[in-house]
Amino acid sequence: MNIYFSCSITGGRAEETTYQEIVRFLLEEGHEVPTAHLSETGVMNLEDVVDPVEVFTRDMAWIRGCEAVVAEVSSPSHGVGYEIAYALSLGKPVLCCYKDGKRVSKIITGNTSPGLSIINYKDDAQAVGVVRDFTRLQGDNC
Repeated sequence: MNIYFSCSITGGRAEETTYQEIVRFLLEEGHEVPTAHLSETGVMNLEDVVDPVEVFTRDMAWIRGCEAVVAEVSSPSHGVGYEIAYALSLGKPVLCCYKDGKRVSKIITGNTSPGLSIINYKDDAQAVGVVRDFTRLQGDNC
């Protein structure tokens, strides 16, 4: 399955190891993850050299081409929120996962859009479990 992984880049990288564990799991399961590089430690340097219009055009095309979105939303990010809304407007299933105890925008937690799942986790292993359950459910629905 083609899965768009969304996470904070400029809004904070506190959950970077979680991003890496999620992406590692997705790739090991055989999923295509065009945004796998977003989990990498040096992503800010990679993305700094890309023109903003190119990033927007590229990422919107990746969302249109994906079958589902997995968004880690523990750290506030304008871009992640935009990507979630865009994916939902296209009818894509979206998982928003966040670390237990983090404050997540009510625009996310109060969203009742069909296809949106919002689940918290305690640690990296549980985050991977949440993603595993979501991807298996989506695979069953395809």
